[in-house]
Amino acid sequence: MSRLEVRNLTQSFTQKDTQLQVLDTLNFSVDEGQFVALLGPSGCGKSTLFNIISGLLVPDTGEIYLNDKRIHGNTGDFAYMQQKDLLLPWRTVLRNVLIGPEIHNEPPDTAKAEAQNRLAQLGLSGFENSYPMQLSGGMRQRVALVRTLLFRKKILLLDEPFGALDAMTRTVMQSILLDIWAEDRQTVLLITHDIEEALLLADKIYVLTARPATLKTEIPIAIPRPRNVTDTGFIGLKKELLDSLQVEMSNVFDAG
Repeated sequence: MSRLEVRNLTQSFTQKDTQLQVLDTLNFSVDEGQFVALLGPSGCGKSTLFNIISGLLVPDTGEIYLNDKRIHGNTGDFAYMQQKDLLLPWRTVLRNVLIGPEIHNEPPDTAKAEAQNRLAQLGLSGFENSYPMQLSGGMRQRVALVRTLLFRKKILLLDEPFGALDAMTRTVMQSILLDIWAEDRQTVLLITHDIEEALLLADKIYVLTARPATLKTEIPIAIPRPRNVTDTGFIGLKKELLDSLQVEMSNVFDAG
């Protein structure tokens, strides 16, 4: 089992002489094998949440549970793809994606073969010996996704993995990610600002409020896959989400 629970999470940061509260008593759960999307206004604390789950930050209050066991700090249970690709500039594409297998002392030949297959799957065949500086931003993001997958963790934390991609490439990548998820059934928690992306990919969507973020609503997505953006049910859910997020965006500007 890989059930993830976030319980009563709060987080604030000191900004000049004041405390900026980012998360406020946030509660939610993700069941094993679920694909869950997080939607919320920019700056509401979604990336901060991932930093806490992964152990990069210690929350002010609240707890993270994995399989009913409280976890502290970096447990090695998560593969975390951040907004920035964080590729090592002195390593080639292939050597960047093999970091996980190297850390886990996997047989080099087996890991290399899988890495090459994944790179080809994501349209990066022929770039194995290129360096990050030779790639476009979108290509770097795809390399980062392959690296994340090759850590072989049961839970993936994906922070806007396709944010740097053009619309057509993004659509292809969404389909590939769904294929990979259907094959491996890893638990996925995805941050996105794209309502259609959330609806196309997720089993369930959590909508967060404006900062300080707490859970506003939970929306299960019962539409069978593959989903079509022109379906009546899809359009109805999109309107519901858009209306909900517009209220939170209004709160952001009213507070400003």
